Amino acid sequence: MSKESITPTAPSVGFVSLGCPKNLVDSEVMMGLLDRAGARLTPRAEDAEILVVNTCSFIDSAKQESVNAILEMARLKTEGSAKRLIVAGCLVERYRDEIQKNIPEVDAVVGTGELESILEAAGLNRPAPIQNPSPFNILSGSQLVDRASSAVNKHSRPEGDLRESQGRFSREDWQGAIAQLPNYLYTDETPRILSTPRSSAYIKIAEGCDHPCGFCIIPQLRGKFRSRRFESVVAEAENLVRQGVREITLIGQDTTCYGEDLGLKDGLAQLLDTLATRLPDSGDFKWLRFLYAYPNKVTHNLLETIARHDNIASYLDVPLQHASPSVLKRMKRGGSPEIFMRLIEKARSIVPNIVLRSTFIVGFPGETDEEFNELHTFLAEAKLDWVGAFPYSDEEGSAAFSLDQKVPKRTIESRRKRLMKLQQTISAGRQLHWLGKQMDVLVEGPSDETELLWQGRTQMHAPEIDGKVLINDFGPHKDLIPGTFYRCEITESHHYDVVARIVK
Repeated sequence: MSKESITPTAPSVGFVSLGCPKNLVDSEVMMGLLDRAGARLTPRAEDAEILVVNTCSFIDSAKQESVNAILEMARLKTEGSAKRLIVAGCLVERYRDEIQKNIPEVDAVVGTGELESILEAAGLNRPAPIQNPSPFNILSGSQLVDRASSAVNKHSRPEGDLRESQGRFSREDWQGAIAQLPNYLYTDETPRILSTPRSSAYIKIAEGCDHPCGFCIIPQLRGKFRSRRFESVVAEAENLVRQGVREITLIGQDTTCYGEDLGLKDGLAQLLDTLATRLPDSGDFKWLRFLYAYPNKVTHNLLETIARHDNIASYLDVPLQHASPSVLKRMKRGGSPEIFMRLIEKARSIVPNIVLRSTFIVGFPGETDEEFNELHTFLAEAKLDWVGAFPYSDEEGSAAFSLDQKVPKRTIESRRKRLMKLQQTISAGRQLHWLGKQMDVLVEGPSDETELLWQGRTQMHAPEIDGKVLINDFGPHKDLIPGTFYRCEITESHHYDVVARIVK
């Protein structure tokens, strides 16, 4: 894997992690493995002897951001103190050979299923397992490494087996891609160092994806869907809460398929119910949420589980991707405005005050004005709380890549802006219902926009992707402590953000 062999003594390592929260967890696992092997982690890339860029390759803009980051770290290597540059993540699965060929400063690459290889890539030896490790040391990186590689799931979903037989996971046309699909899963005993604020953490409960979506190459990048063991997820959550984490977000490409490959029925609902019941006994636990839900996998039992527990956020992120039946068929998604509206109405009837988020792709090949208008009309009627609209990205290796009638980029951007202008009005209207209400807010720190305000999130705001609560009045407190929950009252509503004052 490496171009040269080095044996550094306590080398300093700097990480650049790009892309989604799932990628962030991979970075945290690699940091834990390196820390366990004796490396010293530094937040300043310019001070690092070893640089690691964990890349994203989902869409064109993400690939370009990844390439730019690699080139910037390559400059630090040639002009600064860095001695070694490692590239990890999805871009490696897609362009393994080309990365090292075109950027000779790169010393090693680590794919999405090769996280433990970060040690070899960094020139470090795998440490011997610690006897009787403490179950409470996930953040310190002092737990066992070895069980992670034994966590490969021996089960599979019938849908995944079918898709594999149809060539869904084929990478034969990807020059340099290794034949074996990623099959790695970390466990509760894998060393991991959180890079999120201490009060919050992500837990990846599943990896890979079996769905046939025509616009997506994630299955080729991350492999078939596979769930982590139920008891491993629960153990990791309990350990995190014991160490002060008060908000946990369960993540996966599709969390609603969780447990199907393990023979569990409604596995996500079972997992949520268990965590919501047990975590308060482990520490000062407050919120639990999950991202992301596949539309036809949102069951009645899942919604009832959300409604039953106060510490499960009344929040549902369901990427619908479009609302025109003809576009959805070309996307290999299925569905219709009527089906989606029934889901939305069902969620709102079972879970009081539920906040709904979705994402949509604009400009899928062949999208006509009429089909876009179907999406626009649906959005106006659905009145979702949060929406992300993304321009279609033509990804080589996806089923949509070979489709004709590509929509001009100017048209795509015009439609995206029109859709988001509509949603801006809808989001502002939805937030008007919060005026005068009191709710818990997790304070994050000074606002990104101005030092005159602080910012935080309520249950209705998922980390990093939704609006913010801007705090202009500390109430009875002289100072606020980041990572702490306070009671607030919503006093103003804007397009995406709300303003609040602390009441206690």
